[in-house]
Amino acid sequence: MTLTHYMNPALRGFGAHHRWLILGIGVAAQASFSAAFAGIPATGPLLRGRYHFSAGQLGLVLGAILLGIAISEVPWGMVTDRLGDRRTLLTGLLGTGALLALLAVVLTPGAPALVFAAALLLVGVLGGSVNGSSGRAVMAWFPDDRRGFAMSIRQTAIPAGGALGAALLPVLAGDLGFRAVFGALALFCFASAAAAFAWLHEPAESTAQPRGIGGSPLRSRAVWRLASASGLLSVPQFAVTTFASVFLVSQRHTHLALGTVTLLIVQLGGAAARVWSGGYTDRHGNRRGYIKAVAGLSTVAFAGAAVLTEAPVGLTVAALAAGGLLASAWHGVAYTEIARMAGTRRAGTALGLENTTVFAAGFLAPVLIPVLADGASWAAVWAGAGACCLLATLVSPGRHNSPEGM
Repeated sequence: MTLTHYMNPALRGFGAHHRWLILGIGVAAQASFSAAFAGIPATGPLLRGRYHFSAGQLGLVLGAILLGIAISEVPWGMVTDRLGDRRTLLTGLLGTGALLALLAVVLTPGAPALVFAAALLLVGVLGGSVNGSSGRAVMAWFPDDRRGFAMSIRQTAIPAGGALGAALLPVLAGDLGFRAVFGALALFCFASAAAAFAWLHEPAESTAQPRGIGGSPLRSRAVWRLASASGLLSVPQFAVTTFASVFLVSQRHTHLALGTVTLLIVQLGGAAARVWSGGYTDRHGNRRGYIKAVAGLSTVAFAGAAVLTEAPVGLTVAALAAGGLLASAWHGVAYTEIARMAGTRRAGTALGLENTTVFAAGFLAPVLIPVLADGASWAAVWAGAGACCLLATLVSPGRHNSPEGM
């Protein structure tokens, strides 16, 4: 099959193998944007020194991109359902890349914190289109008995892109400045856009997935319950990935290397658990039950972390690592299930709602956790994370997997 054939959206004679190319494009697009929203915070110390931000201003700047994602996800999802994956993804990647290229020129040292925060807020708003549209594209190309596995692989692009950004961007910032940071992120977006332009097309109508609930997923209680449970489960995940190292160094007086190892276990183990979870639930058709089970086990793990806050450090680390890993394992399954509940034609809206709750948790958790740690204790932080997991167990919809069982 020639490149011309792939680039012509009117030609629908794609083989079954084409779905794996679509998955690769979805992973690349998601990783490109993840490198921005998860990688820029890794430059925090350099960003603060170069632009002379206070601690509060730095927090505002770094949180702005997540806030931009959270407020834009549902609108982008609705646009995706109306215009399709290809148009929405290309619009988002090209728009985000162009904005990042512009920021490389205009955000020179001395730019006010509010201007910087507004710029990153807009990056989040534009880039938020990538999350739902890439997920909807993958969902549409895979049958239900392979979709969980495929969507779970796509979800690993978030930590993978974040790891790439965290490794590369501080080096670029230190050696070449933030023009190079924004320029590199723009190139990532443009490269992914080129791949999407060449090869991303929606499947023929005859191969599309079932319609699901029929109406808007925003009117489905079960969709809202699953999205709410996902937001609640994201709080303990962000608690560990953001503050476990801070807690171990400042409270338990361990070496920074132990916090790094703990985060590696959570990130790498969580990525592997996501892929395994997708395949497991595909085979057993138990996505909702699996999410409830993970939430229950996470509750136990974080309760243990709260009890073991002042225990021998090995036990504390083991509890935190287990809780963080479990709280990272459900993503692909939940995204698959909420898209399946909505059906292909409404999947963008459902995925937008899912992303809204997840990124809202990502914005709020770093703001609230220091307040709880300073006002109460770190044991209260881990107990609060466990309480979120328990609430997720109660809020998550029942085990019935058919769209009619809403």
